[in-house]
Parts: sequence; C-alpha cells; structure tokens
Amino acid sequence: MTTTQQMLDERYGRHSARRRRWTLGIIVGVAAVAVGLFAWMTVAGALDDVDVDATGFHVVDERTVTIDFQFIAPPGRSVACALEAQDTQHGIVGWRVVEYPASDEHSRAFQETVPTVAEATTGFVNSCWVT
Repeated sequence: MTTTQQMLDERYGRHSARRRRWTLGIIVGVAAVAVGLFAWMTVAGALDDVDVDATGFHVVDERTVTIDFQFIAPPGRSVACALEAQDTQHGIVGWRVVEYPASDEHSRAFQETVPTVAEATTGFVNSCWVT
C-alpha cells in the first residue's frame, strides 16, 4: 500500500477487512450477551409469579367481609396476599395482609375474613406475591 493510499484511508475512515471482522465480532458478542441476560431475567421473573382469582365475597355485617379466593404459586414457596374491602364510593374500609406457609400444592383455595371500619359493598384480593 502506498503512502497516498494510507493517507486516503485515514482521511475517509476506511478500515481493513480484519478490523471490520473484529468489530463485527464484538458487536455480535455483546448482542448475544444482552439477549441471554434478557431471556434469563424474563424466565427468573416468571418463576415467582402468583396468579390469584377472587371467587366470591360475602358481607357478614357492618364490620366484616369474607373473601373467597384461590391462587396458583410455585410449590415450596410461601405466599402473602393483600385483601381489601371497599364501600360504595370505592373507598378502602378494610385491609389485611395474610401470609401462607410453603406448600407442595401448586393451587390452593382460601376463605379469609377482613375487618372493616364501615360497611363494605365488595371484597377482593388486591395482590399476592412470593415471600
């Protein structure tokens, strides 16, 4: 390669094929690591998911609501659920967090009582999570 050719390559940013392959290899490697990390985070997050369904509620009296619900959680992991009672204006009149010990069962059903400060018109499970 002549000196003029080298000067032109430097001026216009031309690189050798070897340098282009090296850069491309680094980019592909970083992309592969990023995709692998994203996949692992997605799978790891899904392993601890708790799916909950409220199956019913019953207003016992002015100060009590019972909530029937079931959840699907990873076996061998303890679970906590936040139960909520609301009035006609959707104001929270009762709240309770209940913790359940680990079990070998994948799906479990419960009925819990939530004390309220005023008469409730509904009761439901706000959320459940693995503890």
